[in-house]
Amino acid sequence: MSEASTQHPPGRGMPPGGLAPGTPVAGRFTKWGGGRHWEWVGRYLGADEHGHWWYSPAGTRCARPGADFLESSGWVSLVPHEGAYAAGFYPAHREVSVYVDMTTEPVWQRRGAAGSDSGPVWEVTMVDLDLDVVLTRDGHLYVDDEDEFAEHRVELDYPPEVVALAEQWRDRVHEAVAAG
Repeated sequence: MSEASTQHPPGRGMPPGGLAPGTPVAGRFTKWGGGRHWEWVGRYLGADEHGHWWYSPAGTRCARPGADFLESSGWVSLVPHEGAYAAGFYPAHREVSVYVDMTTEPVWQRRGAAGSDSGPVWEVTMVDLDLDVVLTRDGHLYVDDEDEFAEHRVELDYPPEVVALAEQWRDRVHEAVAAG
């Protein structure tokens, strides 16, 4: 990661110059319509040409309605400077190497006063749009949850532009992961 985040676009809502390395960051996915989805907290690492990175160590609490657990190993998350996805990169002992959620464009925002005990001051939020590009450790690359995307497209009434956004980024991310 470069120390100077100012060399890269700040991302929607990211302050100029980025965040200080080590800043706690909450990752928060919702579902279309505002329903809660995955939430976790990590530490900001910095930014490079790909986007903003943060690390969540083993023992990180991952929660969503119906699931709440402590992760057994750490991982690194990435949200791009531009684009509609969020990626997770996992250690060598995990079956999945890369997992990319298609989302609305991630938005950075302050969520509390500096120094407060109410948790991280910064969060990045995005709406999970079901489609996922997954690369396994043995090199199998596939798109997951296409059935869920088809169902939610109707049930949750995804607007045509949201469907197009998810499909566009699914294809672009799939191509990029396939290219290494």
